[in-house]
Amino acid sequence: MDNISPIISFFVRQGVPLETVILLLILPIIVTLIAFFRQVVGIKAFGIYTPAIVTFAFLAVPQLRYGVIVFISVILVGMLMRVALKGLRILYLPRVAITLSVIAFSILMLLALGGYMQRTGLASVTIFPILIMITIVEKFVVVQIEKGNKAAVILAIETLVISLAGYYLASWPLLIRGIVAFPWMILITIPINIFLGKWDGLRLTEYVRFKDVLKNLK
Repeated sequence: MDNISPIISFFVRQGVPLETVILLLILPIIVTLIAFFRQVVGIKAFGIYTPAIVTFAFLAVPQLRYGVIVFISVILVGMLMRVALKGLRILYLPRVAITLSVIAFSILMLLALGGYMQRTGLASVTIFPILIMITIVEKFVVVQIEKGNKAAVILAIETLVISLAGYYLASWPLLIRGIVAFPWMILITIPINIFLGKWDGLRLTEYVRFKDVLKNLK
């Protein structure tokens, strides 16, 4: 790759893979994007950490669509297990352990199905992105218990939307070249987050939600 910054070259000479350096430098941009979606757009998702790691899980799969398939499968199985275990009066951690066990087996069957259907990209998905997807289940179950299925599904969809936006941003060749040539550009995320932290205006989703009220105020 041309126009590599001296600081990037330093890390590479120390044995740090270039891909790892790029991903770590992209992380502040991804979490800033998530903060923007939360503060300005009004999309909550499962916090800031979950969409970020799902973004990197998508980057780790051979093709994005396979990452999305695994994500949706994990959520669907988690919902089914919530219904299946509803009648059992068992504590939270054993309930989650059972759910994760069933999800692990379900994903294994999904990968085997991918191999059987000659979808080698699906069958070759590594354990790293799969484990990341599975960790979403605990947050999903917590929201199910506290706020119900509808709220949990909405947050899961919002997490998927933000993660997809993060994936396309992190895959943008122009951004990657810019970071490699000018790694200090990521420092701009600090004043951006300070601005977002002081945001006190209406979120975009609130403009849609309260549009009738806003019309009456004019």
